[in-house]
Amino acid sequence: MQHTRTWTDIYGSAHASFEGRAGGHPWLVAAPAELAAGLPEVLAAVDGKGTVELIVHDGLTPLLAAVRETGPRGVLVIGKQALSAGPEVAVSEALISDAGGVEYAEGGSFPAWAAPAELKTGKRKGQSAAASAVASLDVPVIVTTAATLQKALEDWMDATPHGR
Repeated sequence: MQHTRTWTDIYGSAHASFEGRAGGHPWLVAAPAELAAGLPEVLAAVDGKGTVELIVHDGLTPLLAAVRETGPRGVLVIGKQALSAGPEVAVSEALISDAGGVEYAEGGSFPAWAAPAELKTGKRKGQSAAASAVASLDVPVIVTTAATLQKALEDWMDATPHGR
């Protein structure tokens, strides 16, 4: 995929857009800053159709805004380990005031989540606030690692009609 642009959003989160061949679907990759190194190179190596937006975020509000804005077919959350499902998560409520000069409320309860059944994501389960937040918007989500992102995205594209 070709890197087409980079910008920061109102929350101070970094975004990068990648375009593949014509057709396909929009996808979103979400990562915390500490796990984001090397992700642009991984996404540039993806062989597929459609678009991928990468968001490097701190907190759930920027992630939820990106999901709403992009309307992705699915979201790949980057974690320390790949997960197939996770429990409901409660995030402490807080007022964030130092992210890009915008003040916003963060926190709440987010539902349990599970990777789409057609994907082979293993059996490991664990807590992921980002995946639970995405699931609260009724968008399919998986948790993968930076090292397995390319394979996970290409596998999901392959399992999706007109996906790759």
